[in-house]
Amino acid sequence: MAARRRRRPRKRTRRQLQGWGSVAAVVAAVWVVGNWAVVWPVLVAVLVVSGLGGAGWGLWRAHRLAVGKDRQWRAQEEARARELSMAEVDALTWQEFERYVAELCLRDGCTKVVVSGRSGDLGADVVGYLADGRKLVVQCKKYAPHRSVPSQDMQKFVGTARLEHGADVALFVTTCRGFTKDALGLAVRQGIVAMHRDLLGAWVKGAHLETLIPLSGSGGGAARRPPA
Repeated sequence: MAARRRRRPRKRTRRQLQGWGSVAAVVAAVWVVGNWAVVWPVLVAVLVVSGLGGAGWGLWRAHRLAVGKDRQWRAQEEARARELSMAEVDALTWQEFERYVAELCLRDGCTKVVVSGRSGDLGADVVGYLADGRKLVVQCKKYAPHRSVPSQDMQKFVGTARLEHGADVALFVTTCRGFTKDALGLAVRQGIVAMHRDLLGAWVKGAHLETLIPLSGSGGGAARRPPA
């Protein structure tokens, strides 16, 4: 029969043993000295200090747990307040959608995030930098959920993302279900991150941008020093 694993003594048990050890030491002192009138005040003091120490430790532990739960709750509430459901995303105008994508980038640690908010931006609706310095250029397409991004849209973005804007990470994000076969093939070949509705939904619900970048295309880019 296999030997049972020895359980490590709990911290509380150790403290109890230490307390009783102190009491035993005082009792031994009484035995040696033989004068209870001299020793009993010391024994009372030891018991009081031990009791106060145990109570103080319990209150400190309860405080730490309460603070930790409060921080977790606040973080969850802040994240919930930031995030929109995809139904709410669908209700945004294209200008609001671009600003919302910029907010998601900022949420995930991007810096120097700028929204163009105008036509003729050569595919750069949102521009910023990832935490490690890679330049991020985002094309936002607010399409109906049932649509697919055609290859023509992807061709335009491919032609401008790096040549015109020097993107390390070129992200094409859309509210529709996906990309046509030709559009997706072009994205993969040219290193464009193609974020369809399902991936956008994960981003909206709190997934970090840098965890989503490798899931579609190969446009991760090389890390570099963040801009001053």
